[in-house]
Amino acid sequence: MRMPGFILNPLKTLWYLLLIVLAVGLAGAGWMAYDHFSSGFSAKGQPSAIEIWAARTARYWAIPKEWREAQNPVPLSPVALGEGRAHFADHCASCHANDGSGQTKIGKNVYPPAPDLRLPDTQDLSDGILFYTIHYGVRFTAMPGWGEGDPRNDLDSWKLVHFIRHLPQITPEELDEMKQLNPKSKHQIEEEAEFEQFLQGQEPASQPSHSH
Repeated sequence: MRMPGFILNPLKTLWYLLLIVLAVGLAGAGWMAYDHFSSGFSAKGQPSAIEIWAARTARYWAIPKEWREAQNPVPLSPVALGEGRAHFADHCASCHANDGSGQTKIGKNVYPPAPDLRLPDTQDLSDGILFYTIHYGVRFTAMPGWGEGDPRNDLDSWKLVHFIRHLPQITPEELDEMKQLNPKSKHQIEEEAEFEQFLQGQEPASQPSHSH
């Protein structure tokens, strides 16, 4: 009885499988490129499912294994959580919002949009991946790298990891506290200064007159 060719020639079968995988990969990459560039260079579009999968897969394998598996060296405590909360309010909330939802003017209008940090897509990541993302940032996105120097000494980013884990349970009192720590615009600073002058019984600085 004659045996099928793919059994008699396993090497040829392997090449066929590799060609199929390559063809599927190229087709997926082509579709992703078309989907990405079909709307021009707009930052307002939503990434496709394929693009999200490819980006997350690339991010995972780009992070060294030792960091993917790293455990948080900072013990969880009210102090560490409070410092992480203050750091988040001052550095991260302008994009991610105090509650981690990403529902800010900046967060909604960058590409890809800022993720909702409360959802499983973020919460299911290991502590090491969260730390590495905070310290080094993510290339081709709006996520900057906040860490400086040797990552082994970057305890602030590990405290942020604790706070990100806490976001699904954040309280209204914590959110009110964070509002006081958010960066203020020049206009907000001037308004607060004028209000303080008013409370002290002083006349606010006169506004320049406009000639007509």
